[in-house]
Amino acid sequence: MSEVQLTASLIKILVVFGAVLSSVAVLVIMERRVSAFIQFRYGPNRVGPFGFLQPVADLTKLMFKEDIIPAQAHRILFILAPVMTMAPSFLMMAVIPFGDHVVGGGETVKLVIADVSMGVLFVLAVSSLGIYGLAIAGWSSGSKYSLLGGLRATAQMISYELTLGLAVVGVLLSVESFSIHEMITVQSDSLFHWNIFRQPLGFLLFLVAIFAETNRLPFDMPEAESELVSGYHTEYSSMKFAFFFMGEYAAMVAGASMITGLFLGGWDIPGIELLGLEGWGLALAGVAGFVVKVGLLLFFFIHVRWTLPRFRYDQLMRLGWKVFLPLALINVLVTGFLVAAGVL
Repeated sequence: MSEVQLTASLIKILVVFGAVLSSVAVLVIMERRVSAFIQFRYGPNRVGPFGFLQPVADLTKLMFKEDIIPAQAHRILFILAPVMTMAPSFLMMAVIPFGDHVVGGGETVKLVIADVSMGVLFVLAVSSLGIYGLAIAGWSSGSKYSLLGGLRATAQMISYELTLGLAVVGVLLSVESFSIHEMITVQSDSLFHWNIFRQPLGFLLFLVAIFAETNRLPFDMPEAESELVSGYHTEYSSMKFAFFFMGEYAAMVAGASMITGLFLGGWDIPGIELLGLEGWGLALAGVAGFVVKVGLLLFFFIHVRWTLPRFRYDQLMRLGWKVFLPLALINVLVTGFLVAAGVL
């Protein structure tokens, strides 16, 4: 690896890591502001200008709260579980391209930390690791309430991972590549080459499965907040609880980035060529387009949470196994038929 490539890799790691952490802080205030607007109330408006420093106040409070480890807990696993829950979301972002490429120092640098040829498989594999963090958190707490929450979370995430994977299979069949960068390049031909138009059912299934995988309403039964004694993180406090909190929002960012890359053309902006941009200007415009798409999806995540009621657990599992899984299989069969017929 040349010096330019090494420097570029370090910069990309810092930028992506910083962007995800910054997104968590922005999403905290965004969540509170959007919920307040929907419920016709003020929301945070005391800490800092217009309440924008509320995430800083929340983090400061969690840092100085007493860190309690229950006497009956498995100490090592109890400490590791929050990290195991948060880490997969950051690893997923390593293979999701946030732009096309730039030329610097005589070399072409792709705007992705690791351009993996099997990027889709890497994302699916890493995203499934989050299940272990939730299950271990529930078991290691030594509490029956936490254990039940961990079991609920594990059953839900395994159920909807099948739909998630099969929704991606439709895209793989139509694009014929496992590289996320190549998938976005194929979609860049025109607006109607975006997979949201070529795979509308796959897009809806993937979107619903991401909601379930990130434990967001109406699929938040693993937590259910006060109704079910909070779930797998009942016994957690201080920064360990903050890691679960950060893990959920980081997973939202990673999920929205995957939807953008697989179905919404990634960095592609229809009609951008009319502006006559080239080089760095075109690349930065693509990054801005990617960020806007991810931001709109995150707003949709928050809006749904404060609009829809949660499912009962039996409804949640019935939807996963009896509705979404058959639809995902039908989508794969229809896509395979259309690809064989030369339509896609």
